[in-house]
Amino acid sequence: MRLAEDSYKYKGLRKALVDTVRSKGITDEKVLSALNAVPRHFFLDSAFDKVAYEDRAFPIGEDQTISQPYTVAYQTQLLQVQPFHRVLEIGTGSAYQACILAELKALVFTIERQKPLFDHNKSFSFLKRYPAIHLFYGDGFLGLPTYGPFDRIIVTAAAPLIPEKLVEQLKPGGMMVIPVDEGDKQRMMRIKKTPEGTIETERFTIFSFVPMLEGRN
Repeated sequence: MRLAEDSYKYKGLRKALVDTVRSKGITDEKVLSALNAVPRHFFLDSAFDKVAYEDRAFPIGEDQTISQPYTVAYQTQLLQVQPFHRVLEIGTGSAYQACILAELKALVFTIERQKPLFDHNKSFSFLKRYPAIHLFYGDGFLGLPTYGPFDRIIVTAAAPLIPEKLVEQLKPGGMMVIPVDEGDKQRMMRIKKTPEGTIETERFTIFSFVPMLEGRN
């Protein structure tokens, strides 16, 4: 991860990527605008410059990936983020998803269990553009109860189940978007907590994520 030039070439590639993501069914123009605003090549090693705006995932170290832009947009669209929502993200990774959320004017609290990735992000100068992003090193299964409850929760790794502690940290009226294991793939799910505190579950498309693991590394 490094801060590079955001030239007209990259801006053109980013616009083409947004058009690709739109053609795959993403309709929320605010999400598409956020995708267009964040230079994805900043989050990748320079070796990936020529392919940084292809709609696919890439390795970022520690057996983790920067998600496919379509996947980022899909989860973000399901999340229905509004300005000043308090959003908990499980799995900071490259911090690309966190920046998309910050572009939507959310207050982002993001947890990473991999210390090298957390340390990288703490020194990643591009994130200084987003003072609404707050980085934490910890176990995503536990969430951040001290900072909750949250309007929205997004999980960016394959969960073996819906973590009860995260559900507890949702505000009444809040939503969580999470990929949940179904064999070797995951079902994208949206969990809604009603104003009365009951839970409603919606099931969406199949995806493939790296696993969500307990503890810190």
